[in-house]
Amino acid sequence: MLLATVMTLILSVGAFSLGLVLGALGAALKRARLNVVRWLTEAFTTAARGIPELLIIYLLFFGGSSGIMFVAKIFGYNGYIEINALMIGIVAVGVVQGAYQTEVFRGAVDAVPKGQIEAARAAGMSDLLMFRRILVPQVLRLALPGLGNCCVSAMKETALVSIVGMVEIMRQAHIGAGSTRHPFLFYGLAAALFLALTSFSGAGFRKLEIWARRGERS
Repeated sequence: MLLATVMTLILSVGAFSLGLVLGALGAALKRARLNVVRWLTEAFTTAARGIPELLIIYLLFFGGSSGIMFVAKIFGYNGYIEINALMIGIVAVGVVQGAYQTEVFRGAVDAVPKGQIEAARAAGMSDLLMFRRILVPQVLRLALPGLGNCCVSAMKETALVSIVGMVEIMRQAHIGAGSTRHPFLFYGLAAALFLALTSFSGAGFRKLEIWARRGERS
């Protein structure tokens, strides 16, 4: 169970980190000048949030393998190719995280007072300097509560990856319950481990919020 907990941590950190990248990129694309870019980004966030995470995992696991084998056949390889379960889990949960974090970052950007942007432009700041000195510090502070919720959600969603053979907390608990016939013991232990991980994550983000507020006042 301890090894499975480590795998859950790796999976959740990887998925959350991928979600950060996709979320920041998605929030930027939603403010693009081209309508088609905004529409495509909106379609991505709507689909990723509307389709169940379990179905996304199935689509990536089976569809991803089929797509890779199709490309491999073009180059003369006819064998079976199976995608690593860890990679599938990180990408699947990360895509969903990216959709939710896009909205978190978008809301944080919209919450930055427009007067500050106008004042920066009036002072002659370049877009890069304005992004670094005005937008980034405030957006990160405003986004922290939402990102904390996303991090907790990513940890819980890792339990779904057990369906593709990933041995994380939920999968190991199922194996232990089946082999020892003590389901309450193992599932109870799994619940305690998830609660400990999410509580630790929540406490970490709360400390980050306090630190960000202190930095703002100073």
